[in-house]
Formats: sequence, C-alpha cells, structure tokens
Amino acid sequence: MIITIDGPAGAGKSSVARRLAQRLGFYFLDTGAMYRAVALAALRRGIDVSQPDRLAALVDKLDIRVDGDRVLLDGEDVGQAIRTSEVTALVSAVADHPRVRQRLVQLQRQAAEGRNIVTEGRDQGTVVFPDADLKIFLTASPEVRARRRQAELLARGESIELDELLQQIKERDRRDQNRQVGPLRKADDAVEINTDSLSLDEVVDRIEALVHEKERSIGHLDT
Repeated sequence: MIITIDGPAGAGKSSVARRLAQRLGFYFLDTGAMYRAVALAALRRGIDVSQPDRLAALVDKLDIRVDGDRVLLDGEDVGQAIRTSEVTALVSAVADHPRVRQRLVQLQRQAAEGRNIVTEGRDQGTVVFPDADLKIFLTASPEVRARRRQAELLARGESIELDELLQQIKERDRRDQNRQVGPLRKADDAVEINTDSLSLDEVVDRIEALVHEKERSIGHLDT
C-alpha cells in the first residue's frame, strides 16, 4: 500500500507521515529531505542554484538515501544540517529544476518498490505516485505554519521574527504553486485535512481510520 501526504510547507506533513508510518509499521519516506540534501550539497560546494547545468551535474553525482529519520548524503547523516534557514531558503529554487525533480522522482519510486510506504512532499499524489492507494492533502493557515516553523528553529537554537517567517512561507507557497514542474496542488482524489486546530495524534487518527477503511475496501475487492 502507498499512502501519499502532500501539502504546503509547515502543514505538518513530516510529523504526521512519520507518526502514521510508525503506527502502521510502514516505511516512511521524507521526500522534502531529499530536496534539502541537494540544496545542502549545492551550498557546501558554492554552486549557484540558479545555474541549471551545474545543478544538474551535481544531482547526478549525489548518493541520497532516506532511512526513516536518517538522511544520508554521500554516506553522511545530514538530518540536522538540512534543517537550517540557509538550506530552507534554497529548497524551492532547487526543486524548480526539472533535472533535479526527474532524478529525485526516480529515487522516490525506487524507494517504494515492494514496500508498504507513507510518503510526504508536494507532488507525491499528483506526480510521483498518481495511482497511490490513499492520498491526503494537509493544509494550515500561513500564520499557524509560521508559528510552527518558529518553534522548530527555536528548538535548534535559531531565532527569527515571526513576521519574517510569515513572509517566507507566503513566498514559498507562491513559488511552490506556480513552479513549472511538480507544482503544489491537491490531487483530485485526495482527502483534504486542515490541521489548524488539530493535534498531531488527532490528524494521525483521522488518516489511520481512512487507511483501515481502504484496507477493508481492498480486501472486499480481492474476495
């Protein structure tokens, strides 16, 4: 079974997908971490992400693997390094490049082969896994997402004004929704859940109920 969880930055996709995978005993794939790994590699090598040829050459050489909470870039665990503000500022630009998306979509599909998987990102239900068994689209207001992002940064010792984060999120939404390849949008057959007033467990409870409903439906069809 493939379960996709898409939505804008800060809607809670990673936390929900990780918790859901733990409950179900499924493999968890954080695709956003893969794009962050490319951004980190570009940052470390001094590559301008607006130069498509250099970025394309870089992504073809990178070994990127996601193993639960571990994100490996050429064998190095970069799970913390990819969450800095510097990397976040580059992610949308990196994700805009068709060659980068082509390569990472290939890696994501390979990771799902033969597995029960919960995967999260921006285009999982629309582009990467259009035939997924269950598609979820998480949303939240920009203000709520900005507060969540600020709390994450403070937990890592980074301080940034809420207004600045709010502007960053609005700009990120604009870019994600209007990119030429893999734009952020809700799949026609996705279930939308607004997380503004829901706890993490409440969101996971709702999706888990949908999973079991889907499992019963699949079992009925099999018989």
